[in-house]
Amino acid sequence: MPEPRRRPARRPTINDVAAAAGVSRGTVSRVLNGGRDVSDAAQEAVEKAMRKTGYVVNQHARSLVTQRSQSVAFILSEPQDRLFEDPNFNVLLHGCTQALAKHDITLLLTLASSLEDRKRLGRYLTGGHVDGALLVSTHSGNPLIPELLSRGLPVVACGKPLGYERQAAYVAADDRDGARQMVEYLRSTGRRRIATITGPLDTPGGIERLAGYREALGESDPALIAHGDYTRAGGEAAMRRLLAQAPDLDAVFVASDLMAAGAITVLQLAGKRIPEDVAVGGFDDSQVALTTQPPLTTVRQSYPRISAEMVRLLLSLIDGESPAAVIVPTELVVRESA
Repeated sequence: MPEPRRRPARRPTINDVAAAAGVSRGTVSRVLNGGRDVSDAAQEAVEKAMRKTGYVVNQHARSLVTQRSQSVAFILSEPQDRLFEDPNFNVLLHGCTQALAKHDITLLLTLASSLEDRKRLGRYLTGGHVDGALLVSTHSGNPLIPELLSRGLPVVACGKPLGYERQAAYVAADDRDGARQMVEYLRSTGRRRIATITGPLDTPGGIERLAGYREALGESDPALIAHGDYTRAGGEAAMRRLLAQAPDLDAVFVASDLMAAGAITVLQLAGKRIPEDVAVGGFDDSQVALTTQPPLTTVRQSYPRISAEMVRLLLSLIDGESPAAVIVPTELVVRESA
């Protein structure tokens, strides 16, 4: 005869946790929803009972009580291929994911490279699906920022949100000071014709790093400035323009490591020795800086700290606090390219 079918094990309930902890159902509920008005002893007893019984929080039920989804959007306003080409995005994404996981919050990666993407994403984000948003690589004129702010969604930007610096919370590296450090270092090594490849000038990093370059030099020759787009190909194209405009240049400050890698390739193909003929400095201290030949002198921005600060500010906004800004210091890292 076939064996009788076993009933599936019953999932432990909040009542089971209350019985095991020796507290009321209401106390367990308060622990699950933030622990307010609960003694340390009761909190510990409930947590121990949850482990003993194997109780798993029903996030859907919790969200009905707290009016929170326990999820946050990570919005990258760049084409999809940039996510895979630029290692900085992955480092930042990993750091934010880890920081949010400590609070049992899920991070949702979203790409918004086109106007249609941003409109669709704006409707989704303000529909109650997430508790807040982390904006990365935001360009000026991005309609997401004013839309999300007007809808009251907690938002933190990575880099100054151009035009909304007083309204939106943000965390930024000290781009201007980092650029100044690099150019002053290049001058200290005897370089006199120092060029730069900028980032996009509709981004805070592009604007601030160019400003730091100009401040360090006092006056800048327009022939020594070429605009880039934070990609390797963009760095190659800008370096070719600089060699045509200013063939006597003896150093170049590049506003990202990825563009600097492209610049090094073009210089070497042109027969330039690095750093003997042309010194090269980058910005980011990403993994790319260690793969160039020679290894890249660059400006380090601490992505682990930036991601941790972004999450900290976002959680404070979700709890009802006012927007704040954090500027993270940068550090010159000297290697063989300069």
